[in-house]
Amino acid sequence: MSTTYGSYPQPAPPSASASSSINPPAFHPGIPQAAALDTLDEPVSATLMRDLRAIRTKLAQVLVPRAHSRALLRDWDLWGPLLLCLALAIRLGITAPQDQSAAVFTGIFVIIWFGAAVVALNSTLLGGKVSFYQSVCVLGYCIFPLVLASVVSLFVPYVVFRFVFVGAAFTWSTYASMGFLDNVSLNNRRVLAVYPIFLFYFIIAWMVLISKSLFG
Repeated sequence: MSTTYGSYPQPAPPSASASSSINPPAFHPGIPQAAALDTLDEPVSATLMRDLRAIRTKLAQVLVPRAHSRALLRDWDLWGPLLLCLALAIRLGITAPQDQSAAVFTGIFVIIWFGAAVVALNSTLLGGKVSFYQSVCVLGYCIFPLVLASVVSLFVPYVVFRFVFVGAAFTWSTYASMGFLDNVSLNNRRVLAVYPIFLFYFIIAWMVLISKSLFG
């Protein structure tokens, strides 16, 4: 006598949604989660062009600060500050004495990144609502007017004229950074956060002012 066993239904394979919940996509700092999902399969050239357009937009916001513009804080990155730091270091290294060019190049990197980190940490410790990396991003992008002034000073040997546009660039960098960091909510401790910003850009402006030009 033979016994026939009924066939049991096989378990269904895990769905795509279930597998995605088990292995969530990697999160990239500074990139919204939806944008990270949309850019996984794009070519490298498209990614580079998108990043360059974002840097251009943020530089334009530094030159023409708009009220309540928070793109620098919302979508922070460090590529723009790195490129600006590199440009300023190369510019000041060009006219530095030959035996000091390497020291000037290295010094610019140390002053900008260490200074921005100290200023950002100071704002955070004072209770500001802007994150450390957002502050570094803003401070780095806002040296753009000083980078432009350093390029102009390369062709202007007269100290009086250099003082005028370097001073204007220093004022604009300080004004732009304070505008973007306006929502740090420091109340009566705001002066303690503003003074390091002022000192940070003043040191960079002074190095641009005393740098030599190509014509003397």
